Amino acid sequence: MPTAEGIADNGCIRMAEVRFGIDVIDRGGDVKTAHTRDATGVAMLRLGMRPDALVAVGSTTMSHNFAEATSVQRSSSQRESGGIVYDGMVYEGWDILGNTNGGYLMAMAARAMADAAGRPPMTVTAHYLSPGAVGPHIVEVAKVRAGRRFATMTGAVINVETGREVIRVLGTFGHHDTDAVERLDGAPPSIPAYDDCPVDVNGDDPDAQPVPELQQRLSVRLAPGSVGFRSGKPRGVAEVSGWFDFADGQKIDEYGLILASDSFPPAVFNSGFPVSWVPTVELTVHLRGLPVPGPLAVVFRTRFVSGGVLEEDGEVWDSAGHLVAQSRQLALTPRPS
Repeated sequence: MPTAEGIADNGCIRMAEVRFGIDVIDRGGDVKTAHTRDATGVAMLRLGMRPDALVAVGSTTMSHNFAEATSVQRSSSQRESGGIVYDGMVYEGWDILGNTNGGYLMAMAARAMADAAGRPPMTVTAHYLSPGAVGPHIVEVAKVRAGRRFATMTGAVINVETGREVIRVLGTFGHHDTDAVERLDGAPPSIPAYDDCPVDVNGDDPDAQPVPELQQRLSVRLAPGSVGFRSGKPRGVAEVSGWFDFADGQKIDEYGLILASDSFPPAVFNSGFPVSWVPTVELTVHLRGLPVPGPLAVVFRTRFVSGGVLEEDGEVWDSAGHLVAQSRQLALTPRPS
């Protein structure tokens, strides 16, 4: 067992002391990868951006509140394209090694797009183009079509300092039909209770790994059957499951669901593939409903690895057993380090 991890008496892994790997597809189409391992060689998480350099912006305040940290305000400026412009700030603390989490950026874009559409998000797809960094950003939103039930919007998150587009997003916005027929050929993952899986925090041990900044804001708890890849004993099935919540207990809304869909290790690690970089090509999140208060049970699975790429399908269930989000990610196959 890696020295930086602890396993509770009930077999649940204490998640928070893991360092993360980070991926990005840049605007030129080249894959930029820079994953880091901790001293014990434990797993890396895919977080959507690359850690080419640490970014420090002294004038940027840190926000521990996810809603505040992803908030946007409509700007009075107008783009030549006619799009609506929103001002936003990428805050410190929602990153790994100074590079912003991809789900965080996607949530910021979705907020702006939902405001312009006047409707909540139903499905959002993001393509990652350049690294996310702390500092001011704008979200340029354009309407593709608006009907009686749905509106389709595009959004571009642009770094104000560099002028580079960070992600390009396409989404459909509207309301679910709560009176429609329902059939579910699936169920929440079978995992130990949330309260039975403690999360480590920074302690007094000078030899312990520090908790990564992003994970200090989340409560991500892996199920016992999902942690074998860390010790070189993957279970042979490309699946990872566990619990997601905010560390401060704030309510999870549609935008929190987007973040939850990009906060776990790649499922392919548990199939015996190398614990290495898994660059995200595209991420889609379907919002199926608002969760009831409480942590989310999540499961991610990969079934097909071919042609140098893999898919990862995710399910997010609330504490009442309702399916509240699904995700699919296309990513490159991990290669030996």
